[in-house]
Order: sequence, then structure tokens, then C-alpha cells
Amino acid sequence: MSCIRLARGFTGRDLIVKFEGCYHGHVDALLVKAGSGALTHGQPDSAGVPKAFAELTLTLPFNDVTALRSLFMAQGSQIAAVIVEPVPANAGLYLPREGFLEVLRQQCSQYGAVLIFDEVMTGFRLARGGYQERCGIPPDLTALGKVIGGGLPVGAFGGSAEIMDRLSPDGPVYQAGTLSGNPLAMAAGLAQLREMERVNGWAQLEERGAEFESGVRFALEKAGRDYVFQRIGSMFCLYFTSGEVWNLADAQRSDKAAFARYFHVCLEGGIYFAPSQFEAGFLSLAHSPDDLARTASVAVEALLA
Repeated sequence: MSCIRLARGFTGRDLIVKFEGCYHGHVDALLVKAGSGALTHGQPDSAGVPKAFAELTLTLPFNDVTALRSLFMAQGSQIAAVIVEPVPANAGLYLPREGFLEVLRQQCSQYGAVLIFDEVMTGFRLARGGYQERCGIPPDLTALGKVIGGGLPVGAFGGSAEIMDRLSPDGPVYQAGTLSGNPLAMAAGLAQLREMERVNGWAQLEERGAEFESGVRFALEKAGRDYVFQRIGSMFCLYFTSGEVWNLADAQRSDKAAFARYFHVCLEGGIYFAPSQFEAGFLSLAHSPDDLARTASVAVEALLA
């Protein structure tokens, strides 16, 4: 919400662009073709959002360079910001095609729109500097969530001084929060990040992610299934579809009934995945090699069943 307000205040424009299936919190302007719980329950938009608000939000399919360029060519001078999960993880998990984020960065720069990376999911998870560190593409603003508070309630956003200086009291864009800078959340977040640095946690997560992927692919092969498994770092998703998944439309071809059966068989075997085809999974440093092996074993049984 604050990123959107700041982008509009900085550019003097009104239109916001988001991508189908990406979820950026339940602020009115962004509950348009959203992901996460809204998608899981079959109602991507929400009652109570005025039509006038929704009309200021334009949506595009993720990974569609042609649609992106066409939109900017038609309305680029009116676009305040583009907000995106650089790795969308609220409709399962799909990855950016090679060159897609580079084109997005170029178009925003060319037309003077603010590029916002929503790294609530990916920030401090895929790398110390988030996905933007891995891909080498700098956004203008970054939004982060409770990961920076060690799981306690907190959010943050930041970017270039040129944009951030428009916030009050230095600038005309209002922003405030009752729990801003809460000492408990800040202390917990710093403690967690220092521990991650001490143990080189991101390298360990990548290693465990690769090990987990190997086990899942073995399970799929043994079960004779050709479902789509996606992974980056410690994030993963098993789509119950045989086609490639690059965007929301691809993800929605998944067999949700098959996923539901798979989920319950895994749960009976002691493995608790998120109870939705459209939620990403996450590994942590608490998951041991034995845990990963047991998960793969249960997955084989579930897929065979």
C-alpha cells in the first residue's frame, strides 16, 4: 500500500500494473486477479473493492513480453508503477523466463514508471539480497515482509533516496504505522540474519533444495507421473499438470482434485504440505537430510496411490 502511494506521489500518475496471480497484500487497489488465498478459494477479486479503484489497476499475464510492451506503448505515460513478485509464489511457484524481468526493467525506465519488487516471499530467502541479488536487476522500490522480523509482525519498503525523500515529513506522501521500528521485531530479525550469515545459511538452503528436488523427481519417475515440479533455492511447488507452467493460466490447468488426494495421503503419512495446489512450499534449515528422504518416500506412496 505504501509503495503504491509513494510511486503515485513520486510520478504524479495514477495507473498501477500488476501481474495475474501475484498477491501483494489485501490493499484494495491490488485485489485484482490476485493470488494466495483469494485464488485458492476460487474468487481472485474481492467484494467491497470499488469499481473505480479496480479500474486504476491494469493486469498482465506474467512472462508475456509482447503484452508488456504493448501496454507501455499504449499507456506508458500514465503508468505510475509496475509491482511484481520477481518469482511469483502465490499461485504455486513459477519462474521468470529468461529476459522477462530485463525487459520489464527497461520499459519502466523508458517510460518513467516505478518498478516495485515484492520480495515478501523471496527476500532474505533466495539470497541475502533477495532475488534481485540473484538476477542482478535493481528495482526502484522493494517491499519486504515478516522475514525481516524473524517471523514477528513487521513490513518494510525501501528504494532510492530520490523516491524515498518524497515521504513525509520530508515530502508530501504520508506514511505512518503504530508499530514502526518495533524493538522486539527488529532485534529478532537482526538475530536471525546474523545467524544465517554465521552458518552460510543460503548455501545450505540451496543444497537442501537441490537434494529435495532430486528426491521428488525420483518419486515422479518411480510413480510414472509427468507432473511439473518447480524449485528455486528453498522454494518449491508440484503442479498436477503435464504442461509447462509459466503463468497463472498455465497453473490453473492443474488437477486440483488429484492434488487434494495427494495432500491427504501425504498427511496420513506424516508429511504436511500446504493444503492448496496454489501455495508454494518452503524448506528450512530445520529440515534434516532424513526429513527430506522421508518426504520423498511418502511422496512416492502418495503418487502411486
